Amino acid sequence: MFVEAAKVADIAPGGMKAVDRGGKKIVVCNFGGVFYAVERICGHVGASLDLGTLDGNILTCPLHFAQYDVITGEVLSGPVPPDPKHPTINLVTYPVKVEADNVLVSI
Repeated sequence: MFVEAAKVADIAPGGMKAVDRGGKKIVVCNFGGVFYAVERICGHVGASLDLGTLDGNILTCPLHFAQYDVITGEVLSGPVPPDPKHPTINLVTYPVKVEADNVLVSI
C-alpha cells in the first residue's frame, strides 16, 4: 500500500526528510531528482539517519559514519572505528513513486 510521505517540493535534490508511516521509521532521500526511501534507523547501533548526510546516493550515519547506498540499502562501509561486536547490516528499502506533487512510499 502506497502512502504519502512528502510533497516533491519538501525535499530538494540532495535532501532528506524523516517520516513515520504505518509504524515504520523512514527517511526519504532525493538523489538527483529521483526519490528513494530507506529505514531511518542505522543498521549499526540505531542512530537516526536523517541527521546524517546525503552525498549523491551515499547516506552517512551521523554517529559512527557507516555509509549506505540509498538505492539498494547496501552497507558501503562500516562504522569508524570498526566495531566487530555490532556488525552493520543493510537497510530495508521501500518502493517509491511520485504522483502529481506527492512522494508516495509503499509500506
